[in-house]
Amino acid sequence: MLLTQFNTADAAEAAALVRVWADVPSFVDGILAARPYGSVDELAARAAGLAATWSETDLDAALAHHPRIGEKPAGSGAEAEASRGEQASMTGADAGVTARIAAGNAAYERRFGRVFLIRAAGRSPHEMLAELERRLTADPDAEWREAAAQLGEIAVLRLRSAVRDDRMGA
Repeated sequence: MLLTQFNTADAAEAAALVRVWADVPSFVDGILAARPYGSVDELAARAAGLAATWSETDLDAALAHHPRIGEKPAGSGAEAEASRGEQASMTGADAGVTARIAAGNAAYERRFGRVFLIRAAGRSPHEMLAELERRLTADPDAEWREAAAQLGEIAVLRLRSAVRDDRMGA
């Protein structure tokens, strides 16, 4: 979608797109309230700034829709499609790494009460496993903040893949 289209889309259409980036009501409202944007960089900066204010409650609400690392996202909607693309490196993961990630996911959920979230785009299965194992030892307060930061990174990446500046062409 071109930035001009995003800026002029009706509120329901624009909100549906922003919820794919991060399904946090204050984030969606904050993105829509600042339209129009002069550039995708301006939009991304607004998104990053809003993401930096998320609470643990915001994180938990957003994670209700996130698949576990290594599991195939269910559904055919835009969020499932985005997750499939982001986790593409997991399709080639060896069985040992996949099993360790599955066990780590279960341990993480027992320890922290939510799914493990990491920006998977650009990371190998081994890198994600190392981060999962590292974060399993984290202090709960530090961990929710790290998970929220990861969600913010995911939101900005999704935004940048969904909206492009008009000057870049259709």
